[in-house]
Amino acid sequence: MKEKFEFNYELLSDWTALPNEEHILVEQAFSAMKNAYAPYSEFKVGACALMDDGSFILGNNQENAAFPSGICAERVALFYAGANFPNKKVLTLCIVAKGDLMPASQLLSPCGGCRQVMLESENRQKQHIRIILVNQDNRTMVLDSVIQLLPFGFGRIG
Repeated sequence: MKEKFEFNYELLSDWTALPNEEHILVEQAFSAMKNAYAPYSEFKVGACALMDDGSFILGNNQENAAFPSGICAERVALFYAGANFPNKKVLTLCIVAKGDLMPASQLLSPCGGCRQVMLESENRQKQHIRIILVNQDNRTMVLDSVIQLLPFGFGRIG
């Protein structure tokens, strides 16, 4: 029996087309990106998690000469949220990036390890996390759940 997996996403020509209340989320992610430590790849990534109490948790990539000891921006934000606010829920996670590691026209997408961490966060809180991915050319992909990025993730619930 062949099965089929489909998902929907929204693709905007620019992040400013997001609802006004989400502009601050993107701006916070860009702010976090400025503090990224990326001397090896020169590819800076910023993340901003909107929590259920309206607060923001920022993360940025932190590279290390002893590969793979670095950590991605989205994992920094989600691990900080889980370690410090285990009873709060992440409503939305916005990820932005800048650098020559990938062409500006290529859609930004989290690595596999980050997708699994994002899915675990979603499972842990038993609630979907909205994902906003802002490309270097400002095109923006919006997904309703991490499951759309990792439909067959390890330990997926529901």
